[in-house]
Amino acid sequence: MSTVTAARTAATPANPAPTRRALDWRIRFGALSLIWGFSFLLIKVGTDGYAPFQVTLGRLFFGTLVLVAAMAVKRERLPRGARTWGHLAVAAFLLNALPFSLFAFAEETIPSTLAGICNATSPLWGMALSLVALSEDRPTRRRVAGLGIGFLGVLTVLGVWQGFHGLDVTGTVMALLASLSYPVGWIHLRRTLAHTGNSHLSMTGAQLLIATVQLAVVTPLFTSWPSHFAVVPLLSIVTLGALGTGLAVLIQYGLVAEVGPTTAQMVTYFIPVIATAAGVAVLGESLSWSTPVGAVIVLAGAALTRSRARAKA
Repeated sequence: MSTVTAARTAATPANPAPTRRALDWRIRFGALSLIWGFSFLLIKVGTDGYAPFQVTLGRLFFGTLVLVAAMAVKRERLPRGARTWGHLAVAAFLLNALPFSLFAFAEETIPSTLAGICNATSPLWGMALSLVALSEDRPTRRRVAGLGIGFLGVLTVLGVWQGFHGLDVTGTVMALLASLSYPVGWIHLRRTLAHTGNSHLSMTGAQLLIATVQLAVVTPLFTSWPSHFAVVPLLSIVTLGALGTGLAVLIQYGLVAEVGPTTAQMVTYFIPVIATAAGVAVLGESLSWSTPVGAVIVLAGAALTRSRARAKA
């Protein structure tokens, strides 16, 4: 559920200097996996008491507060320039406002486990789009095979041989579209804002601020003020924003700087596992054999699309 992968990756060395805090980064890696894995459970609980747009607005608001606080501590300023803010507005929509809202709407009708697994298709969408939109990404047999395997995994998760029996198609499509939105935003960032000279913290803080404003405008148009404030769903939204959006981004900054983007992005493969375990253990969601099996196939395909053939000696 990363929001600034492209800008971070473009500015981070491929082989960062070794660090003596190996155990420390592994602990933070595990914490990030747990935070993002449990985010789908928190969305589900939040939608039990509030409308999807309200869940997303709260998530963005509290996430932005965390980043603004971090910027204040580090004495960083927001980026300048109309062009930069224009591109950030597009990125805020594609990487925050749209996918966060789609996941919130999706989880009104589908389990959090399925939403978490749909999120794992994002690398597959990203590879397919990058082959078209990014000239430096060339199709290879390995990547094409990964896309094919990932697609079979999606069909397995959906139980296509059963005719999607018992599956809410609308909610599932929303979750898949949310996963598609991330790589579209990633490509936009990579092509427009990778070398602005601003810090990643400044850019992401501005991005979340814009996304919050976008939802603040949209939410009153489609929802009414809550008649009462359900405590548990509200706490879930606060946690989702402060930890799942704000703190998680700060943790990932450190990981990318310390171990490089490739290792840091491996967190993607742990998210659906944790999301599934949390949904089943905490929410009591049902789980058929095709869901975990399909998830493994999806992750295998995603890993294959990101791998590179070894160079010949």
